[in-house]
Amino acid sequence: MTKFSDLNLDKKVLKAIDDAGYTEPTPIQAGAIPPALEGKDVLGIAQTGTGKTASFTLPMITLLARGRARARMPRSLVLCPTRELAAQVAENFDAYTKYSKLTKALLIGGVSFKEQDMLIDRGVDVLIATPGRLLDHFERGKLLLTGVQIMVVDEADRMLDMGFIPDIERIFGLTPFTRQTLFFSATMAPEIERITNTFLSAPAKIEVARAATTSENITQSVVEFKASRRDREGTEKRKLLRAMIDREGDELRNAIIFCNRKTDVDICAKSLKKYGYDAAPIHGDLDQSKRMETLNGFRDGTLKFLCASDVAARGLDIPNVSHVINFDVPGHAEDYVHRIGRTGRAGNKGTALMICVPRDEKNLAAIEHLVKLEIPRADNPLPASQPRAAKDDASDTDAAPKTKSRGRSRAKPEGQISDRQETKRQDTKPAAEDKPAAPARDDADRGGARRGGRGRGRRGDDLGPSPVGLGDHLPGFIAQSFEERMAAKD
Repeated sequence: MTKFSDLNLDKKVLKAIDDAGYTEPTPIQAGAIPPALEGKDVLGIAQTGTGKTASFTLPMITLLARGRARARMPRSLVLCPTRELAAQVAENFDAYTKYSKLTKALLIGGVSFKEQDMLIDRGVDVLIATPGRLLDHFERGKLLLTGVQIMVVDEADRMLDMGFIPDIERIFGLTPFTRQTLFFSATMAPEIERITNTFLSAPAKIEVARAATTSENITQSVVEFKASRRDREGTEKRKLLRAMIDREGDELRNAIIFCNRKTDVDICAKSLKKYGYDAAPIHGDLDQSKRMETLNGFRDGTLKFLCASDVAARGLDIPNVSHVINFDVPGHAEDYVHRIGRTGRAGNKGTALMICVPRDEKNLAAIEHLVKLEIPRADNPLPASQPRAAKDDASDTDAAPKTKSRGRSRAKPEGQISDRQETKRQDTKPAAEDKPAAPARDDADRGGARRGGRGRGRRGDDLGPSPVGLGDHLPGFIAQSFEERMAAKD
């Protein structure tokens, strides 16, 4: 059995390893440390949770033990895809350099430029950075990369997913050609292979597991779910999530719940808190201080449920995670490997659950094809949904039928004649001088005229209400001759 003491590491490094409680290296560490100490380029391929961070931090500390850094010219460079992973690598350096006099600087977003500039001006042996913030310092003239002796690219496939490959290629061009390169990835995409062929020189390839495999310590299952209605999918899916959590019982000590979108991360965390579950969100839109506070709370056990985007899926060393729940099926099959790799670490048992809706069936098939495994289907913990009660149509049938009125009522008030009756009366109308005086209309008649004639009467004669427009009838004033109307005025 290989031990750390057999790997020719510096005595101060071995002492720090003993203090951390480690005695035997993992397979990736045992395979990568010896060629790295010999100054060779290293290409390490291993699934997440296998200890890749120590595979480059330990040999780097040993190689950098001699020499000193100059202002604005770091001696080594570690590139990480996310702020959290960069901060974790920095913590590892702090732990393993407790007996060495090496300095480091952490360049990530969400932190003041001024503080980072002060560290760089003093000169650092190890520079740990995300690509974007590193290039920001370089473009401001605060950083030179011509003194880099060792360059590390961690979680290279995540760099590819986040669109950092052009930045990585540019950074490679800013470093000396004679540098030593340590390149680590969980999967080997074609674009990653192209970069390694371009920038690595005869690397020692260490592959301790088949690319894109899941740990045997993880029990996997998926619940296939279809909502009763499309607009209720989110609500019913969150109800299913709570039922899955409750079904796990005491076996679920803590869990990371992954969502594909940041908005769903917030909604999921808010919903869990509403129903009494101790949950908090973490994603790229949160302030760095809030992200670190949430992550630290989950690590020390004060937070039970961490609702996360893929920012927490890569490289983060969160010990003793009992469950990983994929609230959404990841769009990229490789992300599934990284997500469930947060559990079942360091030989521990883990559980990975997933919810699959009909539109995600293609993504689920792609995951099963990648991992060469059919993920077992689990029963839906919710009771069988009852069909919604049909509407009671009997009451509507027995009731009197309702009629829709079109416009205002055409009902004629009592005492008012229609225009057609008026026309018929004009044919037998007596002479003007024999015509009786028209009775005066009271307010009720005027109201009736307004309702019946669809307008306010403008005349006090008996020619009917003033028409608003011509309908399918003939108004009485048209049938009356001009002489008759003139006589009526007299």
